[in-house]
Amino acid sequence: MCPQCGNQVHFNNSQCFTCHAVLAYAPLEDQLVGLTPDMTAPSGRTCCSNREKIGCNWLRESNDSTGLCLSCLHTTRIPDTFDPIKAGHWSRLERAKRRLFYALIKFGLPLEPQPDRTTGSLMFEFLSDEIKPDGKVKRVMTGHASGCITINIEEADDAIREKHRTALREPYRTLIGHFRHEVAHYYWEKLIVGQDMLDACRATFGDDRADYGAALRAHYANGPRPDWQQSFVSSYACAHPWEDFAETWAHYFHMVGGLETAYAYGLNPQPIIPGAPQLVQLDDPYHVSDHAQLLEHWVPLTVAMNAMNRAMGHRDYYPFALTPVISDKLKFIHDLIEAQ
Repeated sequence: MCPQCGNQVHFNNSQCFTCHAVLAYAPLEDQLVGLTPDMTAPSGRTCCSNREKIGCNWLRESNDSTGLCLSCLHTTRIPDTFDPIKAGHWSRLERAKRRLFYALIKFGLPLEPQPDRTTGSLMFEFLSDEIKPDGKVKRVMTGHASGCITINIEEADDAIREKHRTALREPYRTLIGHFRHEVAHYYWEKLIVGQDMLDACRATFGDDRADYGAALRAHYANGPRPDWQQSFVSSYACAHPWEDFAETWAHYFHMVGGLETAYAYGLNPQPIIPGAPQLVQLDDPYHVSDHAQLLEHWVPLTVAMNAMNRAMGHRDYYPFALTPVISDKLKFIHDLIEAQ
């Protein structure tokens, strides 16, 4: 809600379209605030310096010395902003990353105040393919290594991303999905390896010591195992235990973010089952004691959204089936995050 007039505003808004108040978001307080004419918040904090460049509507933290908000601060490399197409890609990537950071903060997951390459802290590089003098193209591969998440900025081009999605036979391929997936690899190192959770993780997702490169080559050469839908949330998840963990982690983020958004707009679909009890809206999807509560609220929402998409001539909003095995994996992610 707009803090000045009370009308509805949205996550990326920097101005209320009803009263024209200039707005900014304070992430740690989870509060949208009105700005004074000199673009200062009531607390005295100022806007992220990327506000004019890419439309970032977040405030800097009070102890910041970089001029950047908590989300933008963790981007350590950006594309050539003199190229308007690349600048547009950067803007769309940061917009998706702010949603990621919003969730990390809401979950209470550990997050360094500033990126530090020497400690393996979380950082992001948004890079583009490079054409060498000999005409060969040096491809940028999206992925994670030692805390650094690299995203090829072409993923911000809807047409290219859809081309990749079709080629890889993926039901989903979105910017926020990339971020949620890749950050899972970072938290695997922090929460699984760093907190001596390897045995429990292997019991759920399989032995991560299997050769990763060989596993991916086999996956792309032969495709997923025929029965993958019974145990994996996506076909890519069955390529290797690391990818199973990351895909399940991303899916958990999809669920919680989806429920929060639905509730914000007054949506709380009920199961269409005779005699089923009415579901009472969860107080906070980010902090639920039992993951089964999330599932019992999530499934009716996805059924309704799939029906709505079909009515509008689109493919299913949620083309997934959550089997008992997948539910157990989601429970592992839920318990891991809740323990932080």
